Amino acid sequence: METGKANDVSSPRSLGYLTMEQTAQGISDGMYSYKHRCEGGVDIHDIEVKKSTIRILLYYIVTICLLAAVCHSLLSKDSLCLGSLWNILFAGIIAKCLRCDPVKKESLVIMPTFGVQLEQHFWSGRVLHKFVPIGKILKPVLNESVTPVTCYWSLALLLRDEYGLMLVFKRMHPPAKMLVPVWKALCTFIYSNTLSASVSNQLHDPNKHVKQDGCCVCS
Repeated sequence: METGKANDVSSPRSLGYLTMEQTAQGISDGMYSYKHRCEGGVDIHDIEVKKSTIRILLYYIVTICLLAAVCHSLLSKDSLCLGSLWNILFAGIIAKCLRCDPVKKESLVIMPTFGVQLEQHFWSGRVLHKFVPIGKILKPVLNESVTPVTCYWSLALLLRDEYGLMLVFKRMHPPAKMLVPVWKALCTFIYSNTLSASVSNQLHDPNKHVKQDGCCVCS
């Protein structure tokens, strides 16, 4: 359970050592890897978790043991005892836990003038999408989250007219050096759209044109 949050980062100057420029388009660190690419005019940031070979081996070993236990119980002349049932049940639970559908990667897709799309890709091939329009995003923030057993960084979106933050990467806790390029891209995207909207409103504001015309007449 999360016990506290600190170091809400909302400007490049407050990042300190985290603002080191990443020269490469991809970063790999531990169990996570970060990739940045542009396709069809959209900006895509992927954070992928490396597939665990040990997890796959454990799944197959437990599955083989489960099948062996079931076959032994069925072929045995003796009736099923309580211990055999417990062994089969325990092996089935372990196999089910290892077979759960983990996340392969999480992506942030920045669509100019539209908004951002959050994607979760699972190893089974299932993909979950969530679109957030640009007008709903106030700003992205970097948080340092502290729990009783660990400390990690997270990237979230502060949304308009909504309580709380929306995590960009919900099931992963990549290191800060992978989150900083994504945070910078979001800041640039939101600032450019806000500036464009402000300029557009000024150009289409009839009251401002009337004032300007009046000033011209008086001069």
